[in-house]
Amino acid sequence: MGAILFTLGDFPITVLHAASAGGGLAIVLLAMLLVVVFRQSRERGLEALAQLERQARTEEQVDVLLRTQMELFGRLQGVGDVLSSKQSELAKAVAERLDNVTQRVGENLTTGAQATAEQLSKLEARLAVIDAAQQNIGSLSEQVTSLTSILSNKQARGAFGQGQMEAIVKDALPSKAYSFQATLSTRARPDCLVHLPGDPRGLVIDAKFPLEAFEELRRAESPEAEHRAAQRMRADMITHIQAVKQYLIPEETQEVALLFVPSESLHAELHERFGDIVQRAQRACVLIVSPSLLLLSIQVVQGLMRDAAMREQAHVIQREVRMLIEDVGRLADRTNNLKRHIAMTDKDLREIETSAEKIALRGQRIDRMDFDGPSPQGQALVAQATGEALPNPISRNEAAE
Repeated sequence: MGAILFTLGDFPITVLHAASAGGGLAIVLLAMLLVVVFRQSRERGLEALAQLERQARTEEQVDVLLRTQMELFGRLQGVGDVLSSKQSELAKAVAERLDNVTQRVGENLTTGAQATAEQLSKLEARLAVIDAAQQNIGSLSEQVTSLTSILSNKQARGAFGQGQMEAIVKDALPSKAYSFQATLSTRARPDCLVHLPGDPRGLVIDAKFPLEAFEELRRAESPEAEHRAAQRMRADMITHIQAVKQYLIPEETQEVALLFVPSESLHAELHERFGDIVQRAQRACVLIVSPSLLLLSIQVVQGLMRDAAMREQAHVIQREVRMLIEDVGRLADRTNNLKRHIAMTDKDLREIETSAEKIALRGQRIDRMDFDGPSPQGQALVAQATGEALPNPISRNEAAE
């Protein structure tokens, strides 16, 4: 009885309400119920129609989506075909590139192998040169060892210094300009005596030097040993300087003597570590010289000898200069004569050219059978060739009249 039949607005109508309302109301309610049912059916029909329309539109959209999907599938298939063709072309291009790269790499490897072989051959040649140089160094070390053994012997050392000094003097001076082992008035015999031009006094050169102290100084392994070697070096050098000073004889030798040290390194070490000894030698008029300084001194002597020879031959040079001046004067006179002859020859050539032009003009007149005289052009040419003035044509016509 409490079941709800329908809702009227917001108010629910139950079966009890319908029974209590009576017959008229029941009819009204029934009509209203029918209206409500009709409306609900209409609404349901509209909803079903709308659902059908939505379903139709959905089917159309599905069809469109399917067509689009088919088109997209076709396009994807075309793109796949294009990609497959491009992939094949790319694979072909990559294969060709790889073949080219492989070929180039092979060629480069071949070239590199050849270059490596050439470099190895050159390296072998250089190694051979190095081996030869090493052999030369070995022989040179043997020579240095022998030189050391020579210098360790006092007599051999003196012969070595003497030979080097004699070679320098012989190469730069004539034989009459020096004397080896000459005897002085004091019975002393210096190693070399150089005769200076215009001076009877000779220049003394001593080739002996104390090497034992140098060797001891180089072999010193402690400060005490080095000090002892330096003291011995000073003592030996002072003794030798005094011995060389005995060669200085007034009016017989020069005021300065040369002490020859046959080694640039010994000379440099002496000046570097024993400057007091060098100064003492200079005060004693003894100059310590190395091979290069001795050569420079000999070249100075050579220049002095050359100047003296030129002074001795000065009158001969003056005579030759006068003869040269006379020859130059004669050459100038003969040049002037030749110039005059050339001028005369030029004049003769111009006259010959004038005669030839006259002969040519006369031949042209004869060829034209013109015996009345040359034409104005011919007269102009003749006047130009001879340097004469042109004749007045009026005067000629007047003379003809």
